[in-house]
Amino acid sequence: MTLDAKRYLVGFLALLFLAGLLIVAWVEGGKQRLGHRITPAVPPDSRDCVTCHKVTSPVVVGQWEDSRHAQKGVGCFTCHEALKDDVDGFEHHGRRIATIVSPKDCSRCHNKEFHEQQGSRHADAASFIGSLDNFLGEIVEGGPAAALGCKQCHGSEIKVMPTGKLDPATWPNGGMGRINPDKSKGSCAACHYRHDFSLAIARSPETCGKCHMGPDHPQIEIYNESKHGVRFATFRNQMNLNAQPWVAGKDYWAAPTCATCHMSATKNQGVTHDVGTRLSWTLRPVISTRLDKWEDKRKNMLDVCNHCHSEQWAKNYFTQFDSFVDLYNDKFAKPAKEIMDGLKAANKLTKTPFDETIEWTFYELWHHEGRRGRHGAAMMGPDFVQWHGAYEVAKHFYNKFLPEAKELDAALVEKVIGSSQHHTWLKGLTKEQVESQIQFYKQRYGQ
Repeated sequence: MTLDAKRYLVGFLALLFLAGLLIVAWVEGGKQRLGHRITPAVPPDSRDCVTCHKVTSPVVVGQWEDSRHAQKGVGCFTCHEALKDDVDGFEHHGRRIATIVSPKDCSRCHNKEFHEQQGSRHADAASFIGSLDNFLGEIVEGGPAAALGCKQCHGSEIKVMPTGKLDPATWPNGGMGRINPDKSKGSCAACHYRHDFSLAIARSPETCGKCHMGPDHPQIEIYNESKHGVRFATFRNQMNLNAQPWVAGKDYWAAPTCATCHMSATKNQGVTHDVGTRLSWTLRPVISTRLDKWEDKRKNMLDVCNHCHSEQWAKNYFTQFDSFVDLYNDKFAKPAKEIMDGLKAANKLTKTPFDETIEWTFYELWHHEGRRGRHGAAMMGPDFVQWHGAYEVAKHFYNKFLPEAKELDAALVEKVIGSSQHHTWLKGLTKEQVESQIQFYKQRYGQ
């Protein structure tokens, strides 16, 4: 055989080998597309469950087969087994099981995560019951509205009927602060959707956005308009969302998600299930306040920011954020609250919430518009800082709230805002202020 013939033969064999690899890859990929999986080793105590539920609820089984639980031999009965003193336990084909797998149940394997979650704001989310928000939902709107609205995010207390089955007035409920029959708080499945418990789902912004959205806390909308959200939408396929431990700059670098900033590991911090460990302000109430140990929490958040931004950039942004919150507090929230407290003390308002127009105006001022501006400032959403936030706060403070308050007690309003430097513009601008505006427009527009 000549040298040229040998070369052609080697080349032909190489092409055959490459073609074989491509065919194998295509066949295996086709199996995945058709839903074929490696069959998990089903634990003996769960084999009957899997056999039956493949017929009655095959999607649930399919999700479990795709999960890390299935890979590690964690089966149905492992999680759903009910102990003798579990009030929600019931007999099911010769086994005593419970419908709810609570955080306490999960703690048998995930003890660290359980204790972090139990001490978090998420676990305490149902504490809104008995608040002004809950009065609005339960009384003003009506119980069924609250059950399928507020309580599906915040959670409610799950009631158990004598049969061990769950009271339909309280279940289904996947609220983050749900109070379970075993008295543990929360629902791991609120973020780690059952039955696949996907890391990718838990790390995706949409998971947080199912609760953190809307007129009063539009974090997902703010995120989507921010550079963070735009990068995520553009480069989602590069996010490596199932990786462990999923450290920014190591496992991915395309964009941050909600989990990146509030929960996930960095090169200096571990994963946490306490979402408050990096928050320095509470932006929820009428007047924002610093949280306990806020300096440490700010350092934790800056550590996250510094994986993508320079230290100067991050510190300067937080300076701007703090300044906005201080402005909102001092210019609008504190005087509005002082006026409302004064009206109540003088018996100018009834004791029934929401039966007077000014109560609705005040509520939306801080609960909707004020929160939108503050959250926008925290998450780099300029449109929410301005047009959905500060603009609407100012518009309704000056054109609705103050006129309504003056009708009830003009002297009180004058006492609260009359001497404040924030509101002197109501009496007309000084020559210096007018000139400053003129110079601004000359420089900005060149005219």
